Amino acid sequence: MADKSWLENLPEAAQAYLEGRRLDEVECIVSDLPGIARGKAVPASKFVRQDYFHLPDSIFFQTITGDWGEAAGADGFIERDMILRPDMDTATAAPWTGDWTLQVIHDAFDRDGNPVPFSPRNVLKRVVQLYRDKGWEPVVAPEMEFYLVARNIDPAKEIEPMMGRSGRPAAARQAYSMTAVDEFGPVIDDIYDFAEAQGFEIDGITQEGGAGQLEINLRHGDPIKLADEVFYFKRLIREAALRHDCFATFMAKPIAQEPGSAMHIHHSVLDAKTGDNIFSDADGAETPEFYHFIAGLQNHMPDALAVMAPYVNSYRRYVKDHAAPINLEWGRDNRTTGIRVPLSSPAARRVENRIAGMDCNPYLGIAASLACGYLGMVEATQPKPEFKGDAYEGEGDIPRDMGQALEGFDAADKLQEVLGQDFGRVYSIVKRAEYDEFLQVISPWEREHLLLNA
Repeated sequence: MADKSWLENLPEAAQAYLEGRRLDEVECIVSDLPGIARGKAVPASKFVRQDYFHLPDSIFFQTITGDWGEAAGADGFIERDMILRPDMDTATAAPWTGDWTLQVIHDAFDRDGNPVPFSPRNVLKRVVQLYRDKGWEPVVAPEMEFYLVARNIDPAKEIEPMMGRSGRPAAARQAYSMTAVDEFGPVIDDIYDFAEAQGFEIDGITQEGGAGQLEINLRHGDPIKLADEVFYFKRLIREAALRHDCFATFMAKPIAQEPGSAMHIHHSVLDAKTGDNIFSDADGAETPEFYHFIAGLQNHMPDALAVMAPYVNSYRRYVKDHAAPINLEWGRDNRTTGIRVPLSSPAARRVENRIAGMDCNPYLGIAASLACGYLGMVEATQPKPEFKGDAYEGEGDIPRDMGQALEGFDAADKLQEVLGQDFGRVYSIVKRAEYDEFLQVISPWEREHLLLNA
């Protein structure tokens, strides 16, 4: 990057954003385990002269609370510098800033040039490469659910829906209502404007079943590119909400009596040579690989749940008859099952994972889901028979809390081999540190029911 010619090679949307303007600053960012953007903001004049920058590897040992897991390894907590190199294909606008700023996602390497194994983007790249080594090209399409809520600066206060355009709180459950979407019109307008400035294509925005709950669908594509977009979108949506005196939250279950927020992940797999969907044969029928992929989700997702449902709050989402699955049954066009096969043409045949929560790190959630499907295809296992009817009438077969999920994750040798054993070690340590911290908190329920009755 020795000269300014790099500006001419930026993605088209970034070039359009800067047309006729002088770039002031570049945000050099990387996703930590929770999915928070970590990095440095540097003047554009400095960015053009640097090929990399440094951050300590301890950013991947940090919990959601800002505490630290003892995950540094044999050398101890010395906060060794990583080498972070920009992926210029990810350069995009930061349109909410006061000056002309770009964001660029960086990849993390050690001093020998090896990918840092517990960097979330590297974990996803590892899984995608395993598919490509088999001659497969994985394709995903994420759906993002989230709530727009009233500003909440007191953790002791319950979260409430935001005030809509009509002046009434968004209290009605009006799924798919266009009037309900219009209640949040100014926020949605900014979401569209920011997304356009960043070069992102939104496939649609709908009102979901919760009060103030929205869903954004993204077009299918490369898993790494789509994870980058979800990573960017979380920040984009939060910034749009702040402009209108409300918060956007991606908590799995922010409001007790409302549905939770999921990141449904649609999967298909292409033959790398022909580009054909391997879930369909030449006659359009379902293939063995289609069934093996479903079996992989059924067999391995319980062990992967600690990644797809990464917080204690995540498990409050899995409530019977409350728009979230409670088991890993599969069915065609059945939204009560954890694994759904949507209506589609044979060329677009896909499998939808409805288990992952919107609170998961998008790189890790997609990586874990792909890993389960990959193991199913490699093992050539068969799924349980298709479930017919209401799957909420069945028994739950997924972990019910974070402790149980972590026990399964720690014992899942095959899953950790796919995701990377060093990632598994670090992830478990950090998540157990979070869980131990949570267990020290006394909840209002305990004070109400145990104080005088226990």
